[in-house]
Amino acid sequence: MTPRLRLAGIVLGTDDVPALTAFYQRLLGWEQGADEPDWTTLRNPDGGPGLSFQTETDHVRPTWPSAAGHQQMMAHLDIEVDDLATAGAHAEAAGAVLAEFQPQDDVRVYLDPAGHPFCLFT
Repeated sequence: MTPRLRLAGIVLGTDDVPALTAFYQRLLGWEQGADEPDWTTLRNPDGGPGLSFQTETDHVRPTWPSAAGHQQMMAHLDIEVDDLATAGAHAEAAGAVLAEFQPQDDVRVYLDPAGHPFCLFT
């Protein structure tokens, strides 16, 4: 018998927990939950998985797109939006950087302040 399993959250490592928490709070508008020096959480208002951030003192920004010999991306977030241009402007105002490499016309890849890629798509 398979036990009940439910994805409760996604954790991103960073060398600056307060800055990354503040960025995703501006981007998503979610409320903060736990607030400890090396760990914070943001609550998903829809009840889905939340986001958490933990200190990794040796954090190395991932390279996008991936390149041999460089830090690889371990995960990325896919964020569905109603309007790609409006959401992109919002992401940049929150502190995201548009990645130079864009693999698809209907998706925009951005980098958060710790270098984690995330995708906006319609």
